[in-house]
Amino acid sequence: MKKVVIFGAGVFARVAHFYFCADSPNQVVAFTVHDRFIKEQTFRGLDVIPFEMIEKAYPPDQYAMFVAIGYRKVNKVRAAVYNQCKAKGYELVTYINSQNNYWKDLEIGDNCFVFDNNVIHPFVKIGNNVVVGSGNQIGHDSIVGDHCYIAAHAVITGGVRIGPYCFIGANATFRDGVTVAPECIIGAGAVILKDTVERGVYVARNTEQAAVDSDTIGDLCRRSGL
Repeated sequence: MKKVVIFGAGVFARVAHFYFCADSPNQVVAFTVHDRFIKEQTFRGLDVIPFEMIEKAYPPDQYAMFVAIGYRKVNKVRAAVYNQCKAKGYELVTYINSQNNYWKDLEIGDNCFVFDNNVIHPFVKIGNNVVVGSGNQIGHDSIVGDHCYIAAHAVITGGVRIGPYCFIGANATFRDGVTVAPECIIGAGAVILKDTVERGVYVARNTEQAAVDSDTIGDLCRRSGL
């Protein structure tokens, strides 16, 4: 059992706290965010500590952390805090829901959060700081890079390579063996049949896969919160 401080005081932090309490040997003892973002002194009945002071209240040799931030700016906000926590010397815990179906050879990094009812085949590798929503399939020999976010019910077939800082929308489907370049946004329901380009945005448009030009990427990201 580890005593864990959750970074965040929003929706993801609330959900992470529930799962840690209900389905984990770890004990959540407090929350933390940067001082300028503190609105309330408590959250879920626990203290909210300014991140700038966290080492004094909960030193890294006695406590671990989990960064509960979503996919804003293609996961780069979460990655930045992840790196700040590592720089302070904290161990970052990974949570895998007990209702998942996966093999014990699964390679997975730190600060990952794997929701329930996923099917993960043998020889899968998942990097650091990855969120996997509910009900996904990740096929054999697939690799998910660092700082990715996979929403619910994606079908990732065998041998797929997903680069770092990618967002995968709900019900997206990937043909076996494709490579998804870094910083791609794959929209809900998109079907990826061939390798993508870096920073590409792919959306479901009838039955076709459409790559959105680079001038449109910023606007789409702003409107979707990425």
